[in-house]
Amino acid sequence: MDSVDAMTSPGGADVQLRRTKFFINGQWVKPLTDATHTAVEAATGEALGVAALGAPADVKVAVEAAREALDNGPWGRTSVSERAALIREFADALERRSTETATTCSRENGMPIATATGAALGAAGIFRTAADLIENTPLEQPVEASERGSLLRREPVGVVGAITPWNFPQPTAALKVAPALAAGCTIVLKHSPDAAFDTYVFADIAQEIGLPPGVLNIVLGDAEAGRTLVTHPDVDKIAFTGSSAAGSWVAGECGRLIRRVTLELGGKSAAIVCDDADMTTLYNGLGNASFPNSGQTCTTQSRILAPRSRYEEVVETVEQFARDLRVGDPLDPETTCGPMAAEHHLAKVMRYIGIARDSGARLVTGGGRPADLPRGWFVEPTIFADVDNSDQIAREEVFGPVIVVIPYEGDDEAVRIANDTDYGLAGSVWSTDRARGLDIARRIRTGTIGINNYDVDMSVPFGGMKSSGLGREHASWGIDNYLEFKSVFM
Repeated sequence: MDSVDAMTSPGGADVQLRRTKFFINGQWVKPLTDATHTAVEAATGEALGVAALGAPADVKVAVEAAREALDNGPWGRTSVSERAALIREFADALERRSTETATTCSRENGMPIATATGAALGAAGIFRTAADLIENTPLEQPVEASERGSLLRREPVGVVGAITPWNFPQPTAALKVAPALAAGCTIVLKHSPDAAFDTYVFADIAQEIGLPPGVLNIVLGDAEAGRTLVTHPDVDKIAFTGSSAAGSWVAGECGRLIRRVTLELGGKSAAIVCDDADMTTLYNGLGNASFPNSGQTCTTQSRILAPRSRYEEVVETVEQFARDLRVGDPLDPETTCGPMAAEHHLAKVMRYIGIARDSGARLVTGGGRPADLPRGWFVEPTIFADVDNSDQIAREEVFGPVIVVIPYEGDDEAVRIANDTDYGLAGSVWSTDRARGLDIARRIRTGTIGINNYDVDMSVPFGGMKSSGLGREHASWGIDNYLEFKSVFM
């Protein structure tokens, strides 16, 4: 294994993490260039470790290995039960490492340890679900409506290029790797330099359980490496999670190449607080709805729409929640808001706070760096009131703990404002009248929406409308992303 797994030495001194090789064709191989990435601990700003940074040439070698494994390796001849057994072993190994990997993730990208632990265990659950689903998916079946006895076959889509972000490294990778493996595909996974170490545990496990060479290949890389993967002629499908700007380019290239693609992109989601909403229920649900992972989540409902008749009451509730968040060391189980993932991302969040201030929005709380946390990439949970939906702070994704409260008059205007966005990924409706809440939810153009809470259900499809993406992940919908349908005429 090409890593230092211990967080500290026996004497207690920090030990740098190292991943100086890539996992290609079942082995740890030396990079073709000397480029490296130095990871920095989000809570301290101090060096955490070093990882090799992949060049286009490294990606090409990984794709060649995946192509060979698909066309000539044993993976394509494995039975569903054999694949499912290996995938369950993968899940068990992820679960055994969950404490270790959660700690690595918290140190690297600032995710509160409770969230990171849930993410690590959630990744294991995604693998188990994929194993169960593929065993219950008929890969060849007669078509009952066919008078000629035609057959429907489900076959692997081929070589998958998976590109994942830094905010939830393991779950976003698992949502691509697990169903792709279940379907019989081979994979090249390119993960983000801002989460250099966490995802490499997938390679350690692939070796441990005896996954055939070339089935899973992992290369850390920047945007240039990602572009090479998207445009490589031997890649059959791209699965991308990231920003809408990058996703637009990926979609354009996949369209040009007539290549399968799924995109899980950004959001600027709205939480509609109705005039009959219960403020205690709203307060209790804001953690999942508007502040998950310190706001560094694509589903963050960063626009809170409040009725004019109860506007200040809603503002006060949101303000109180923000003030009650515990900002601090992400490794402390009591922390509910950690640092931003990287210094450049902190700069982006602070720039948006400056834009909101300059627009004339009313700063309710926050707006700066915590005085008691001089090191690391911390920002105060920030609430702006008296924001218009046309303001830049209400239009663009901040990806941090920055929330705006927008007034509205009546349900129809609330729906109009909620839908007046380029995005459509998440949302919520808060009302003591369940039927009213459901009626409003039906009118919002978004891929997911909660009523009196927002808590992702892994048993239903997840994805966005408009600039929030193409396709769906989770459960059987996720498996379908990696299968081609072939009709056999008898």
